[in-house]
Parts: sequence; C-alpha cells; structure tokens
Amino acid sequence: MIARWQKILLLILALAEAAWLAWQWPQSPVRALLGALVPLALFWLVMAVEFVLMHHLNRRDGARRARTGQVVRAWWAEVWVALVVFCWRQPFRHKAVADWLPAQATGRRGVVLVHGFMCNRGLWLPWHGPLRAQGHAHVAVNLEPVMGSIDDYAAIIEDAVLRVTAATGMAPVLLCHSMGGLAARAWLRAHAADARVHRILTLGTPHGGTWLGRFSRAVNGRQMSLAGDWVKTLLNAEPQGRAQRFVCWYSNCDNIVFPASTAMLAGADNRFLDGPAHVEMALQPEVMAACLAEIGRD
Repeated sequence: MIARWQKILLLILALAEAAWLAWQWPQSPVRALLGALVPLALFWLVMAVEFVLMHHLNRRDGARRARTGQVVRAWWAEVWVALVVFCWRQPFRHKAVADWLPAQATGRRGVVLVHGFMCNRGLWLPWHGPLRAQGHAHVAVNLEPVMGSIDDYAAIIEDAVLRVTAATGMAPVLLCHSMGGLAARAWLRAHAADARVHRILTLGTPHGGTWLGRFSRAVNGRQMSLAGDWVKTLLNAEPQGRAQRFVCWYSNCDNIVFPASTAMLAGADNRFLDGPAHVEMALQPEVMAACLAEIGRD
C-alpha cells in the first residue's frame, strides 16, 4: 500500500515538474531550473527543521548531546538516504529481493525484519545479501494497514516468526527499525511469545514515544506520542525481565525519535550511537555489522 502511495506522489511530482519546465523554459531557462528545484529545497527545509527541533530538545536529555557539526552532517546524510529509500527502494524495489527460507536448515538462527512508520520491506534491501551470506534465513514483513493501530501488526509478525522458525528449527531474532520495535513488543504481549524469540534488536525505536508523535493524525503515529497512554500501557503490561531480551540502539542525531533517551528501554542492553540520523541508522555499515554480530551470538 505505501509503495502505491509513494509511486502516485512521485508521478504527480514528475508531471508537475515537466509542466513547469515546459512552460517556463522558453521564457527563462534559469527560472525554470530554479523553480524545478523548489520541491527538493522544501524537503531540505522540512528535514532541517526536524534536526533543529531535535538538537534543541536534546539539550536537557540524559544522552550525550551532539555537536553542531554532527547535526549538520547527519542532516545532509539523512536527506540523501531518505531520497533513496522513499523515492526508489520502497516504491519501486520493495519486491526486488525475496525472503530467504532455505529448504535445508543452515544451523544459523533466522531473522524477522520489521520496518517502521510509513515504510515497507524495501528499507531492508541492503540487509538481504549479508544475512544470506552468513546463512541466516530471513523474512521482511510489510506492516499494514499503514496508518492503523500498532496492535494490529502482531498477527503479521506472528506469521513471519512461524515461517522462520519452521525453516530453522530455532527461535528467531527480530530486527526492528523505529515503530517496528513497538510492533515487536505488541506481538510479545498479544502472543505471550517470550519463549519463541531469541533476541530483539531495535534501531531508533521510540520505546517511550517521541516528541513528534503529537503532530500525527495516523492511529499508530498518535500511539507513539511522547510518554503517551499507549506506550505507558504497553510498558505496564510487560512482565519483569522481558526487556533483557532487547538490545536497543539510540542516537543523539535521531531526527524522528527524540529526545534521544526515549529510544532506550529500561532493563535492556541500551547502546549509544554518536551521530547517525533516523533512517541512516538502519543502513549505516557500522550499525549493520554490530547487528549481524548480535544475530550470530548465542
């Protein structure tokens, strides 16, 4: 569903750009080119506002605050990473690489990949090769409805866990980005599934909600409001010791989940990242290497 929406949006934008250029080029090529750059400039501006808000609100957070230079670097990196993910991989390449469930067990633990808000399995494209090379069977889910309740995603994760477990004979690791970590916790609550998962790795998950959640009109967006009712209810329903199954990476340059410490989970193995932005975090080589090491660890 999200792929279709993104394709339609890109088509509308492309037609508008073509119409603008056809209209303005005969009169002024310079004006035509400058006008064509307006959508990209607006995207840069919106992203810059996110980073300014993040850096401002992190000033009183317990996590180490980023330097201004780090924030600028993270903004620039996130602009281009987001364009690749949201304008190419998710709308056009999300089916390019299939899940891998080998007929013969490899002796390695399997992985369920769970994306975040307004994303699809296309986010994980760079992960398929390394996972397969190391012998990890894997399934990348699509969480739908796109703007539905996080609780509704439990059945999708349950199906993926069953498929990976059947292929490997072992409880899988769940690798989750952003909202995906909350969906994994909702799955644990709905299915009392602690014994059926080996470890849960979260990247930039708003375990305590996020300041930006207050602006969302989507059901799942509102559920991620900072210290909101849904995240509090989820935490209160969890048995003692469950958080010990989690490894949670959080960043002081996360432009979506802030203040930074909201991506920490009490009782989990919380690991600080110095500098990466929100989507960049899921694709940064150093983070990928750390996650792959955790997936392979008994």
